[in-house]
Amino acid sequence: MDVHSHFKMYKPVGFLSQMTSGEARQIRNKRFLTELYDFPEGTMPIGRLDEKSEGLLLLTTHGKLADTINSGAIEKEYWAQLDGSIDSLSIKKLKAGVTIGLFGKSYTTKPCRVEKLEEAPTLPDADPKLRIRLHRPTSWIKIILTEGKFRQIRKMTAAVGYPTVRLIRVRVGSILLEGMQEGSVETIADLSAQLLRGKP
Repeated sequence: MDVHSHFKMYKPVGFLSQMTSGEARQIRNKRFLTELYDFPEGTMPIGRLDEKSEGLLLLTTHGKLADTINSGAIEKEYWAQLDGSIDSLSIKKLKAGVTIGLFGKSYTTKPCRVEKLEEAPTLPDADPKLRIRLHRPTSWIKIILTEGKFRQIRKMTAAVGYPTVRLIRVRVGSILLEGMQEGSVETIADLSAQLLRGKP
């Protein structure tokens, strides 16, 4: 019997993927996941979404499982709204892998699946903090990765000339964001089994 607790949440823009912080300044100025739900003691996020990103975030009280998931090649699917109308050559480059900066070094991303979405996906309205300029053309892509380097998708799209203005994670393994509202949290009965079904 699994004595641990597992959750999925729709992390809104403006929240750190942390329960709290050891830095007094961050505690004063930042928002944390504990504002959104009364998680049991020992709950930790699995992976991260940066402060300006939103969407599916998994959490668990099972530290070993969190480590296994973070190190495993589990698919993560994102929808990214880009500044400008992305062309087919740029999509081809993203698929093949592009060179990005990572902690002062160059890193070439692994091949991944990328496709342009012909229509904007149905989502809650963008957070005003994102300051998406409505008078400029934007486009949407779907991107599926099995890695998750620091700010990877934002760096990838900027590398081909189309900065990301909105980023939403919609799937991890076989667990979907679909149907969730911003800030909502749901419990998951068997996190390990669901995630392993989503391995490539």
